[in-house]
Amino acid sequence: MQDIISRLNNLHRPALLMRAARIGADKYRRTGHLCRLLGAGTPPRHGPALMHLIEMEAELNDQRKMADASYCLVRHVEVVIAIIGEARMLRSGPDQIT
Repeated sequence: MQDIISRLNNLHRPALLMRAARIGADKYRRTGHLCRLLGAGTPPRHGPALMHLIEMEAELNDQRKMADASYCLVRHVEVVIAIIGEARMLRSGPDQIT
């Protein structure tokens, strides 16, 4: 878990992206969001879900920095929302599906 937390603490993204994601994270619903983002029927535990989301976000951030035509800002915000939501749940205690 500490590795995940340290990776999250080292993420530095544009302020507007983070602000939009923090606002959206208040309405984060694990089952609906994760199933859509990860393509899984049942959401994985918080740790594995966060690791996968962090990898997805890193790819999106690379696309953003390279001004890749396939970059999707909306998807990037959705992934960061999920990261924030999962991190909150991970920090709050044992796995719980909401």
